[in-house]
Amino acid sequence: MSGSELTVRLDTELPDSLPVGRGAAIFCLGACFHPEERLRGLDILVDGEAQRPAAWRMPRLDLHRLAAEPGPGWYRSGFWATLPIEARDRAGAIELGVSARLESGRHTTAPLGRIEVVESEAPPPLVRVGADTIVVCMATFEPDFELFRAQVASLRAQTDTDWVCLISDDSSAPERFDRIRMEVDGDARFVLTRSPRNLGYYRNFERALGLVPREAKLIALCDHDDRWYPAKLEVLRRSLGTAQLVYSDQRLVDRNGRILRDTLWKGRRNNHTNLTSLLVANTITGAAALFRREVAERALPFPDPPGWRFHDHWLGLVALASGDVAYVERPLYDYVQHPGAVVGKAVGARDRPRRGGLKAFLRGGRAQYFYGYVARELMAQALLVRCGPVLSARKRRALERFIAAPRSPLAFAWLAGRPLRALAGSNETLGTESEFARGIAWRHLIAVRTGRRETPGRSPYEASCPPLDAATPGQERLARWRARV
Repeated sequence: MSGSELTVRLDTELPDSLPVGRGAAIFCLGACFHPEERLRGLDILVDGEAQRPAAWRMPRLDLHRLAAEPGPGWYRSGFWATLPIEARDRAGAIELGVSARLESGRHTTAPLGRIEVVESEAPPPLVRVGADTIVVCMATFEPDFELFRAQVASLRAQTDTDWVCLISDDSSAPERFDRIRMEVDGDARFVLTRSPRNLGYYRNFERALGLVPREAKLIALCDHDDRWYPAKLEVLRRSLGTAQLVYSDQRLVDRNGRILRDTLWKGRRNNHTNLTSLLVANTITGAAALFRREVAERALPFPDPPGWRFHDHWLGLVALASGDVAYVERPLYDYVQHPGAVVGKAVGARDRPRRGGLKAFLRGGRAQYFYGYVARELMAQALLVRCGPVLSARKRRALERFIAAPRSPLAFAWLAGRPLRALAGSNETLGTESEFARGIAWRHLIAVRTGRRETPGRSPYEASCPPLDAATPGQERLARWRARV
């Protein structure tokens, strides 16, 4: 789009809407240039208020190569920003735009888009529940029916009988959906709904949480291919105490029940107290958790970070940011490892080829920046917006320090030095901070390498999000650990 002679392109999608009373953090990546003058400054406008982008005038070789007319315009046009959006107290619209200061001293603006702020309406209740009823949210998509039947049977065998199960099916094929329905038909504790379109597991769990009746105070998450132990809900309910969330260990088995590991925590320390460590590397598995309704209310709608998105990581962060998290130090279910598991696809085991040199460092740093650091920066910003009133001073400082790492040498040194905690046994992040530090270094080095160059020449550098593949860029050490799980 263009306006006032400014040419603007937005590559990331804005959310269609936000509910009244709910803030957000939004990642915007795009390109902006003036066809006649060099830009001397750029701000992102949120309802007219200026916010500084994290980077601007960055190289966009992809757009330069596609330009209809050759010229320097698109090459140094890249920008991105993580925008905290404070909650609005009434319906309306949030207008986003860019404001540029040109070489001549003039200022010009162009629109980026708008986000509607709407009154949220509770969905009609699908089932009646009491205040003590645990609502189990199960997400399904083309399930393996042998495993699905085993999971349903393990739910029916729970010693805590005050539960209902909301199943959100992610638009499985009609014949598959009919088989799901037949499996739970006649049992009033199971309520089955079908999404009209495929959402993916992240948004499907978000949909399921949005269907929880307002009367329910406790929520559990359920994958469709695990096996719960009979006392799982009973033990979690008893262990919650005053915490916002409680979760347990898990045993890893193959589809035939053969034990692969009797605990998840081999080669890595568990963590449910350190917010920075949890932000860097999740340790809270959704299917192991029971949490209070307030956690879901603060978590919805889910943020939209670049890269792979995991509902349990976000929910665990919201729980720990807003209070305490408890842990049951024994397995309460079997996590079934099989080829169709979503996490297995998302965190593939293959290692990337390692080559030396600055160019290799920069190329690897791009994924670690966008899909590693920026994804967590956005969640940190979202936590400040959503949990601000209940954040302790210590947790607020931790989030703000993480956000400041690309701008503050002290904050960067703190982040880069955190892997040394492993020397004292605190290896819960597996040194992933060093990957984020490499990404931040990429962000600064690529600006220096292209800073004096107005045309691309033979430059190999690119500052857009790289293709997202199954190797989970930005989390390579965690991916290798998961591959051994």
